[in-house]
Formats: sequence, structure tokens, C-alpha cells
Amino acid sequence: MKEFTTPDFLKDFADLASADGLKTANVWYHGTASGLVASIQAHGLIGSGDSELHQRQLKTLGTIGHEAMDTKDPVFLTQSKELANFWANSKAHTRTIYMGKEETPVVFEITLPEELNKQVITDAGGAALVLEPGNIYLLWLRELYQANGQELPELSYKMDRMEYLNRLGLAYSAADIPAQYLMLLQPN
Repeated sequence: MKEFTTPDFLKDFADLASADGLKTANVWYHGTASGLVASIQAHGLIGSGDSELHQRQLKTLGTIGHEAMDTKDPVFLTQSKELANFWANSKAHTRTIYMGKEETPVVFEITLPEELNKQVITDAGGAALVLEPGNIYLLWLRELYQANGQELPELSYKMDRMEYLNRLGLAYSAADIPAQYLMLLQPN
């Protein structure tokens, strides 16, 4: 099921995974597409920040008669570069399809001061992933745990809210994150 490979400079799961789940600190990661790098470096991470893609998706939905609601998403984060790379691949794929030009996955490292770090919370919206049979992220994550000598326990949408962060690496910040706390990760 290897849909993509993680570049070596982003492999950190083995250092984070334990029987209790994934370690957290004030360093987080955000995976996205290369077409957004300049804007993120200039303006930071803004919830629902990919307005160009959002408008294209709304237009597409409108052509098939779908009424879309405009909502503001938070800034999605994870404590692992490797997990952020998964989401970066997904975003790059989506933007490549909608924007008609090839985009590549990129990962930002975010080092938050204490007042912003307190605003990072577990993303219990991950229950939707747990409820989806054969969810690709969860299948891949289970393989990643196994490849690193750990087991992902059986999941239930009724699991403790913190498990979405500790086991699945799903977090978010409702606050936008200024560019001064971001660093684009690149191979050495």
C-alpha cells in the first residue's frame, strides 16, 4: 500500500512513537503544497488559507448543483514530520488536479511560543476518519506503526478525545500562526 515514500529528512516517526502514542511538545508540523509556500512564508498559516483552491472547489460543486457552505477551517497540525508529509502529498495531489499544474508536497516546522502552543488541541474531527471503512490515512498509519515496532490499537469513534492526538497525530490550532514561527523543511 505504498502510495508514496517519505523522504529521509522527514522520517521521525520512530523517534516519536511509543506504547503510549506519539510524543508532543511545542514543535508542530504542517503539510501542504508547493504552490502555497510563498503565501505562507509571507502571511503565516491562516485557517482556510487556500482561498484559490477553495473558490475552484466551490465553482466545481456549483456546476453540479451542489450548494456549498463557506466555513473556516482551523490550521491543521501534527507532531510528526512524517505524518505532515502524508497530508502534504494529499494537498499537492488535490491542488495539481484543481489548479492544472504540478505541485509537490512540502512540510513546515512550527515552533510555537507557550501562549500559542496552549491553543493547539486534539482534532477529534478525526472520528470521521475512524468511521470511514478503509481510510487510506489509517491504513498507512497502521503500517507505519508496525514498521516502527509499535501497534496502533483498535480504533473507535468513541475513544477518548486525546487519542486523536496521541495515537493518530491529529491536532489543530483555531488561531492563525504568524510566519515568524514557521520554517520550510528541506533536505540538507
